[in-house]
Amino acid sequence: MCDCLITHPNVVNASDINELPDNALYVEGSVLTRLLMGTLGLQKVRSNRVMLVIDEHEDERFQKAAINLASATRASFGAECPLVLTIKDNVKMESVYSSSGRAVGKIKNFETLYNSLLGKREHYDAIALSSVIKVPQAYHRDYYLGGMVNPWGGVEAMLTHALSLMLNVPTAHSPMMESMDILNMDIGVVDPRMAAEIVSVTFLFSVMKGLHRSPRIVSNPDIFNAPGIISAADIDCLVIPDGCVGLPTLAAIEQDIPVIAVRENKNHMKNNLSNFPFKEGKLIYADNYLEAAGIMSAMKAGVAPDTVRRPIAFTQVERTTGKTQLSDSSKPESIANLANYLKKKDYKS
Repeated sequence: MCDCLITHPNVVNASDINELPDNALYVEGSVLTRLLMGTLGLQKVRSNRVMLVIDEHEDERFQKAAINLASATRASFGAECPLVLTIKDNVKMESVYSSSGRAVGKIKNFETLYNSLLGKREHYDAIALSSVIKVPQAYHRDYYLGGMVNPWGGVEAMLTHALSLMLNVPTAHSPMMESMDILNMDIGVVDPRMAAEIVSVTFLFSVMKGLHRSPRIVSNPDIFNAPGIISAADIDCLVIPDGCVGLPTLAAIEQDIPVIAVRENKNHMKNNLSNFPFKEGKLIYADNYLEAAGIMSAMKAGVAPDTVRRPIAFTQVERTTGKTQLSDSSKPESIANLANYLKKKDYKS
């Protein structure tokens, strides 16, 4: 349905499983945002040198598991892992929740991690990280059985966003298991979407496989138009769960990139996308991902999605006097005055 799919690691990572198709690019969240904002480009690569950074765990079995995982990627799909780096002062990551229910976190010893990576810069093209994230033990059971917001994802994003921005390299993180007690917890049968996590020890293989061919980050705007560089001008559409609003969505509005909102993918955000300043035809709703794939196929073929829906609307006919008419739009004209518009509408996210 598309020539090139640019996707976030969490979309395709499943602990030790990553079946990313050949025409897909594995791109960290902040890099996706910068791409859509037009401040960087992407260049496809045959492969990357992926350096693995791991915690010095109190239980050496988890360190050994991560090292064996790196060896497995080299032996199974030919990954180049020039180095497994352990840092004496581990980065300390703790998961917390904000008052709105969002997963966020705290990071300590980031400077030590950053300086260590900077000192090894000539040895890698991408960075895989595996470190312990401190959470209450009950979160493991609550997450898998209760459907709570992923407690690890927020602080992971804080770490990878910072490193990707500061080093301009593909970066991804997987949580390291805290203890054997947690590894041996009997969670039982879980939602199929989480099942891969239940049977994994390191959660790391998918990260290594994704970073193996993650595209190079091009930050020089003078070469964005060079052959082989993917920029915001090359993005035909953005597919998101309905109601999700972040910088990628706002950037798509600003760049006139069509957004396909999938209603089936339920989430905790309460935004009404129709309140945002999309130009006519730039916000398209799909009931599910199968329909979204059909919409993308229609767009690729140059077919207006509305023409393949049933019943098809009558052709609009408008009579004009030829005089200029002022438009009194009920929507804001740009991102710049969106905040004032939502304030007037007493809008709550």
